[in-house]
Amino acid sequence: MKSLTKVSMIVILSSFTQCQAPSNPSQWSEQKLNEWFESGEYLNGLQLLPDPSIDRRLFAQHYHDHKETWDKAFEFLKNPDFSSMALGRIELGDSMYSTINEYHTKVREDALFEAHKKYIDIQYIVSGEELIDVAHLKNMTVTKPYDSENDIEFGAINEFSALKALPGRFFIFFPTDAHRPCLHPANDSILIRKVVVKVPVEN
Repeated sequence: MKSLTKVSMIVILSSFTQCQAPSNPSQWSEQKLNEWFESGEYLNGLQLLPDPSIDRRLFAQHYHDHKETWDKAFEFLKNPDFSSMALGRIELGDSMYSTINEYHTKVREDALFEAHKKYIDIQYIVSGEELIDVAHLKNMTVTKPYDSENDIEFGAINEFSALKALPGRFFIFFPTDAHRPCLHPANDSILIRKVVVKVPVEN
């Protein structure tokens, strides 16, 4: 009877251990990853939607490794005064900063793809709407070599996805994401106000 009890306990403990979800997102199943992303628990009350184009596993892993940095970034994006804030750069601490810009959208022929190595972009349209073309960096033909001071390189890509950026939704672009923002959503140029938070890849 004692032997049977011991076996039963081993089975129960083994089953409990197997049911425990790994804490590291690199080991999560696709189901757990999607549940975590769609729950929005990482937003801590931020009333913006993450765009479905975001690389969920890359984001979950970086959030797991740098939670305080991402929490600070999302807290900053709760600011209700972006429409009236002065344009320019805002230091957020720990090598993270934000820029608030206004510009007019342009045609694809006048724009290049860009990519970064030191920073991850969170891009949020405050007013207006634009298209952002996105593709994997490996498909980019570099036309302007990497500028380490400004953390940017430019290039051309033939095949890409066109995403519509509107107020209420944010995008995240990792160093593997070549992106071409600021594009006309239609025929006419539109005035855009955008917030970009630069999250350091390492800090």
